[in-house]
Amino acid sequence: MRTVDRLAVRAPADRMFEAAADVERWPERLPHYRWVRFNARRTGGGVVEMAAVRPFGPLRWPVWWESEMWVDEARREVRYRHVRGITAGMDVLWTVEARGPRETSVTIVHTWDGPEWPWIRVPAAEWIIGPVFVHGIASRTLAGLARSVEVPHA
Repeated sequence: MRTVDRLAVRAPADRMFEAAADVERWPERLPHYRWVRFNARRTGGGVVEMAAVRPFGPLRWPVWWESEMWVDEARREVRYRHVRGITAGMDVLWTVEARGPRETSVTIVHTWDGPEWPWIRVPAAEWIIGPVFVHGIASRTLAGLARSVEVPHA
């Protein structure tokens, strides 16, 4: 399974990168995040636990995972490796690229072989978990963080 979410953001790259890397503030900025907390810290990241909801009209499906997180400020990248939860083994890469002084491109790529479920591993990942849950949450996260840092055109 591979999902790609990309967005052009009207904000400086450093500002967008700071919002992407400052995961503990995501619940303040993103209504679909229930909590984010570090269970272990180290320079440049740590082990982070996240919980969000995937809305389906009036219904809100709760999801939870724990990831190793690495922040590379020089490259403006944030990487995750899911280590607990249904998506254990998933790799995530956030890339923040300047396109000008107030224009930034942000890309989130999720790659995963699927859950450890015999016979339905690939269909579950490619038909449901990836497009419905991963993309559904990642696209909302990206759009919400963009709104929180965007500057109006002058």
